[in-house]
Amino acid sequence: MDALYELVYLALLFSSVVAEETYTTKFDNIDYEEILRSDRLLRNYINCLLDRGGCTAEGKELRRILPDALETDCSKCSETQRKAAKKVIQHLVNNKADMWEELMVMYDPDGEFKKKYEGEWLNED
Repeated sequence: MDALYELVYLALLFSSVVAEETYTTKFDNIDYEEILRSDRLLRNYINCLLDRGGCTAEGKELRRILPDALETDCSKCSETQRKAAKKVIQHLVNNKADMWEELMVMYDPDGEFKKKYEGEWLNED
């Protein structure tokens, strides 16, 4: 019987560790393409990420996880989050370079991630 309790405990422990290894998916249904089409909405999100304005709940979550996502190559992202991140980076680099540079100054002052994301992610679909 003790072995059963240990097994259940290990299973619960493992599931809690796995749960912490991914970002929340509760905002995965956000229409990021609508945000990219709207200069006003996009500027609001950029201001949130730069600590220059108010944030929506999803903006706060993005601001919280962004440094980790950059460092880990989005390894904790869901597939939806990974696709959205690539599209957003592609849009910013190709259409809103000033906003991209503002973000890079704050989140990548040494240029470590900029090279990677502008190189690898811009060439992927």
